[in-house]
Amino acid sequence: MGFLTTHVLDTGRGVPAAGLRIELYRLTDGGREFHCEVLTNEDGRTETPILPQNDFAVGVYELVFHAGAYLRATGQAGEAPLFLDQVPIRFGISDGASHYHVPLLLSPYGYSTYRGS
Repeated sequence: MGFLTTHVLDTGRGVPAAGLRIELYRLTDGGREFHCEVLTNEDGRTETPILPQNDFAVGVYELVFHAGAYLRATGQAGEAPLFLDQVPIRFGISDGASHYHVPLLLSPYGYSTYRGS
């Protein structure tokens, strides 16, 4: 069985993004179903897989990174309204036996993601 992990790197400061709140949703024909909410640790990672093996399934998911609260807490937010507040990343899981890793590289005015390993 596969599993899903994530981590966040603060590219503006060159450090892991500790204390950033992340929500995970599964998208179905019936809408958007909340799965869990986690905080990143001092390494910018979650303590356990955000979608562990027993919950892992093929489908479409959305990670919502609460970047604005993190940027405010670290003094990087700038003037209101924030350029980045919530960063949603919608992605598909097509292989139920693989490890999916969806990291976020974050700065106050930009972000990027990719399928990691």
